[in-house]
Amino acid sequence: MMATVPAHAELATWLVEAAEAVSGIVTTQHSTPLSRSYLHPVLGPLAAGPEVLTALADRMEDLLDEELPTAPATLFTLASYASALGWLTESLSELTQTVDVLATMAGLPPRPGAAPTVPGELEGFDLSGYTPSDQETVTALAAEAALPPGLYLQVLGRAEGAASDFTDACMEIVGALTEDAHELLKESVSFVRLGGNGPDSLPTLVRSLIARMETTE
Repeated sequence: MMATVPAHAELATWLVEAAEAVSGIVTTQHSTPLSRSYLHPVLGPLAAGPEVLTALADRMEDLLDEELPTAPATLFTLASYASALGWLTESLSELTQTVDVLATMAGLPPRPGAAPTVPGELEGFDLSGYTPSDQETVTALAAEAALPPGLYLQVLGRAEGAASDFTDACMEIVGALTEDAHELLKESVSFVRLGGNGPDSLPTLVRSLIARMETTE
């Protein structure tokens, strides 16, 4: 017996729910001890990302297990959903690798039980250019983290940059999923072609990923 073709609205809902889940990653807050305050910008996404990724992957498996008909709108939806998973996986992997690098910079041991290293101050770093209030704040936070002030600020700055890059990627994913959902709601997906733009082309997310790959070649 052939499976029932899902309505365009139902297909769009799958994409909207995925977009909402990805959006939630970047707004997640995670309590951070003062000893690790330099990692605060990345701990929320790092904590929430794997759970969301697993949930979306499980949902993708459920969709595939349903043996949905190969109607254009269904293929369009699955392609968009799969591309979102791929992009999120890549972005989360990059964030995780960056956090590993930052932890090493801060002298954290690579494995439990190993002795931490004591990192030194950045050559030429000088707090005199900061206001007295900022000097006091930076010095106190660095002391809580057992880091010299210059290195503390460097690690914190890189953590903020990594969090910003990850947020940008997530927002691109969210925007593309939302755009694809709108195309489905207009019921304009009648067939899927490989090139060009418009409702009959590949989903926005797929075209974005292809463009990124072509840029890096």
